Amino acid sequence: MERENKMGTMPVGKLIINMSLPMVISMLVQALYNVVDSVFVSRISEQALTAVSLAFPAQNLMIGVATGTGVGVNALLSRALGEKNRGRVSKVAENGVFLALVGYALFLVFGLFGSRVFMASQTQVSEIIEMGTEYLTVCCGLSFGIFGEIMFERLMQSTGRTFYTMITQGVGAIFNIIFDPIFIFTLDMGVTGAALATVLGQIVAFVLAIVLNHKHNPDVRLSAKGFRPDLRMIGEIYAIGVPSIIMVCIGSVMTFLMNKILILYTAGKETAATVFGVYFKLNSFIFMPIFGLNNGIIPIVAYNYGAKNRARMVQAVKIAAVIACSVMFVGMLLFLTIPGTLLSLFDASEMMLAIGEPALRIISTSFTFAGVCIVLGSIFQALGHSVYSMIVSFIRQLVVLVPCAYLLARWGLSIGNNDLVWLSYPIAEVFSLAVTLILFTKLYRNVIMEVPLHGEENEPANF
Repeated sequence: MERENKMGTMPVGKLIINMSLPMVISMLVQALYNVVDSVFVSRISEQALTAVSLAFPAQNLMIGVATGTGVGVNALLSRALGEKNRGRVSKVAENGVFLALVGYALFLVFGLFGSRVFMASQTQVSEIIEMGTEYLTVCCGLSFGIFGEIMFERLMQSTGRTFYTMITQGVGAIFNIIFDPIFIFTLDMGVTGAALATVLGQIVAFVLAIVLNHKHNPDVRLSAKGFRPDLRMIGEIYAIGVPSIIMVCIGSVMTFLMNKILILYTAGKETAATVFGVYFKLNSFIFMPIFGLNNGIIPIVAYNYGAKNRARMVQAVKIAAVIACSVMFVGMLLFLTIPGTLLSLFDASEMMLAIGEPALRIISTSFTFAGVCIVLGSIFQALGHSVYSMIVSFIRQLVVLVPCAYLLARWGLSIGNNDLVWLSYPIAEVFSLAVTLILFTKLYRNVIMEVPLHGEENEPANF
C-alpha cells in the first residue's frame, strides 16, 4: 500500500516533514485562534480575560480527555497497520468513536452542574464567577464538536493522511476567528459569545473531519451495524491513553493551584492570574508546532516498531529532537526580547505589563529543556509506555513546580518581589529533563534495542 511504503520506506527526514508539516501548520492556526480569541475577550474587560483564564483548567481537561483517548487510538491503529491487520484497524477506530461519545456525555454533565462551583473555588469576585460560569457551561455543554473533531482527526493521522487534519483544524479555527467579533461585539454576547464562537468552530471542524475520513481514508471503515464495545480493546486504548489523560489532569490541577497561589500570595492577585493565562495563550505559538511534530512522530515510530525497523525509529527521534530544540530556542529569544509587545496584544494595563514582562522572560528560559522532554514523551506514547510521560509530568508539575511556586510566592510577598514565583518554571524543567532522560535510557535499553535493524545499513541504529 502507498501509505505503508511511505511510513516504512520514505527517507526519515523527508517523512517527518511530510507527516508533521500539515499538523504543524494546523497547530499554528490553532495557536493563532487561541491568541485572537483572547484578544477579543480582553477588549471586553480585564475581568473577562481573567474569567476565561480561570476557566482554562477545566476546558483544558476536557480537551485532554479527548486527545488522550485519541493518543491510544492513534498508537494502536498505526501499529495494526504496520502489522497489516485490517480487521483490527476498523475495530480500534469504532471503539475510539464510541469513547469520544462517552467523553462528551461526561463533560456535558460537568458543564451543566459543575461550572459555577469550579469558578467560585478560585475567586470571590462575583463578576468573574458569572462570566466564567457562562463560558464553561457553553464550552462543555456543546463539546461534542471537539470530541468528534479530535477523534476523526486521529483516525486520519494514524494512517499517514495528516494533510487532511491540517484542513479540518485550520477551517475550524478560521471559522472561530470569524465568529468571535460577530458573537462578542455585533450580537453583544460578551464571553458567552466567545464560547459560542469556540464550539461552533469545533462543530464545523468535526463535520468536515467526518466527510474527509469517508472520502479520503480508505484504510479505516466505520460501521455502526452490530457494533458492541470491546472492553478488552478499550482497555488497550486506555492503557496508552490514560497516562496522557492523567498528564492533562495534572496540568489542569497545576494551573488551578497556580491561579490560587497567584491570587492569594502575590501583590498582583487576579492580574497575576491573568498574566499566567495570557502566558499560556502566547506560548501556544511555540509549543503547538512541537505538538504537531509529535503527532507526526507517534505514527512513524509506532509503525516502524510494528514493522520491526529500529534504524528508522532511532533516526526519527534524533531528527525530531533537533527540530524541537531549534523551535524552542527561537521562542525563548522572542519572549526574552519583546515581552511587552506580546502582552500589549491583550490590551495590557500598566500593572499587567509590570507583572508580565519579567514573567515571560523568566519562564522562557525553560523552553529548550521542554523541547527535548516533549519529543521523548511522544516516543513513550508511541511504544506503549505512556506511563513514563505521566511520571515525568507528575514530578514536574505537582512535585516540583507547584511547591516551588508556593514557597517562592510567599517569600516574594514578604520581601516585595513578585518575580520570584516565576523561577519555579525553569527549576521544574531541569528536574523534568533529568527524569525524562533516565526513563528514555531505560526504554531504549529494554525495548528499542530489542527491535531488529531490519537491514537499514545506511541509517544510524543507536544514539
